[in-house]
Amino acid sequence: MENQVVIFDHPLISHKISILRDVNTGSKQFRELVSEIAMLMGYEALRDLPTEYVEVKTPITTTKSKMISGKKLAIVPILRAGLGMVEGILALIPTAKVGHIGLYRDEETLEPQEYYCKLPNDIANRLVIILDPMLATGGSAVAAVNFLKDRGCKNIKFMSLIAAPEGIKKLTEAHPDIQLYCGCIDEKLNENGYIVPGLGDAGDRIFGTK
Repeated sequence: MENQVVIFDHPLISHKISILRDVNTGSKQFRELVSEIAMLMGYEALRDLPTEYVEVKTPITTTKSKMISGKKLAIVPILRAGLGMVEGILALIPTAKVGHIGLYRDEETLEPQEYYCKLPNDIANRLVIILDPMLATGGSAVAAVNFLKDRGCKNIKFMSLIAAPEGIKKLTEAHPDIQLYCGCIDEKLNENGYIVPGLGDAGDRIFGTK
């Protein structure tokens, strides 16, 4: 599992996550921070994008220089909190296609229920990065990967800002072939399935709802 899970220890990410946790951080700043952290994490998560040499004419001469090959990338936020991470990734790769998976967690069973799924037609041919700020029980993450694999996706990564050990275990055991990127790992889940210490409900804090 060690090679499958990347935990970021960059001081900028740690600093921004600490501000996210603060109950006094308002929705505007919260949204900005989520996007900024996603961009910082995306820089590393996209490290293995394929490149190719192309000819470029500089003001001095003509040279061979590396560019991303194919640009076959799709980002798929899990609604609704995952939307907060989209802008940060698009800032890095503006040509990426965006799909959406809508899931909600049943309050009694804590199991994910699908209510929306819209993906690019050629999703199976793309590197897919699933976005969700919180990896808690892992149920929604596993379900999202299942949906993508059912549609032929073979190259999938998952990005979360904060993860619980229980969620990491469930996702990596169910899908040992995907790469997982986390801003940090928290202590545990509480009896209601929320991450401790966590930062509360990410969706509510992004969109200012209760």
